[in-house]
Amino acid sequence: MDVGLVVPDDLEATSGGYRYDRRLITELEDRGDDVEVIVLSAVPDDAVRARLDRPFDVLLQDELCYDRLATHNRFFEAPGLVVSIVHNLQSDDPSLASRKRERIRDRERRYLETVEAAVCTSAHTRDRVAELVDLPTTVARPAGRHETVPVDRSAVVARAREGPLRIAFVGNLVPRKGLEALLEALSRLDGDWELTVVGSPDTNPAYARRMRERAHTLEVADRVEFAGRVPDDALESVYERSHVLAVPSRHEAFGMVYLEAMEFGVVPIASRNGGASEFVADGENGFLVAPEAPDRIAARLEELATDRDRLATLGARALETAAAHPWWTETAESVRSFLQRGLEEEFESPGAESRGTSP
Repeated sequence: MDVGLVVPDDLEATSGGYRYDRRLITELEDRGDDVEVIVLSAVPDDAVRARLDRPFDVLLQDELCYDRLATHNRFFEAPGLVVSIVHNLQSDDPSLASRKRERIRDRERRYLETVEAAVCTSAHTRDRVAELVDLPTTVARPAGRHETVPVDRSAVVARAREGPLRIAFVGNLVPRKGLEALLEALSRLDGDWELTVVGSPDTNPAYARRMRERAHTLEVADRVEFAGRVPDDALESVYERSHVLAVPSRHEAFGMVYLEAMEFGVVPIASRNGGASEFVADGENGFLVAPEAPDRIAARLEELATDRDRLATLGARALETAAAHPWWTETAESVRSFLQRGLEEEFESPGAESRGTSP
């Protein structure tokens, strides 16, 4: 297939969505497909149609391009199929004011009405898309970082007996990720613990500074390391030595970071809001918590700190879950089969009906 992939910004940016896109490109190219990446932020608005209305078999579009592409898609005639990759609907962000969320939701609906199908990275996201528009969809979940888990069960069990409770937070330092709730939870925790915060402070520098100040105010700064953005090998070292990954986000459409930690037998404390429940079973291989619930987070951490047998059991089950999770080859096969079916069957959708309309 000849595939165009439209992304909002630099494909090398740090986020689960961009990592998904990069892996999908690799897998498609390994299967003989040609993939051209178009960075939309580098295309002037008056050049969008000329840049995208070309004879691709499939024009894939990251849904985060919705605001610019909604006004262009219906005029495209050359692509065989226009498909949105929906990692996360922006209107699902609970940190936004309700009126703003509704405005975004309306714009996302208008955009989704101009495509012919959608690839969703979780069943949760597929259901949210279905609330907006009736489209052919498929769920193609992300995989982790390792095709086979890089540690064994005995190492996970042995680690559970060692030292203070070692907690990791991995994510950009933005309010949605829930770092403030985690710091508040830790300030209520008895016993010995340490926290490593991995994530870029550059997305929201004011919030990042406030979190450092908050750690001092809560009198936990001496046990919190703000590591910033780290290379992959350093991140894996953090996972390898950690007992728990706590990222109590307000919302995660899937939560790739939880799966990555589980590959190392790290127990996830994950957001109840979103798609993490599709692989994190509360109380079985990790915990699901409501966002902004420091008491609940503290209780789970206290349980793991004081009951190392429980920590070992959950870590071993997390490892088993990650080992059984489909790898990127299956993700790509699912996407590719869906796209080929769309080309063969000519999906019926609002986008299929309206595309090619003259301006």
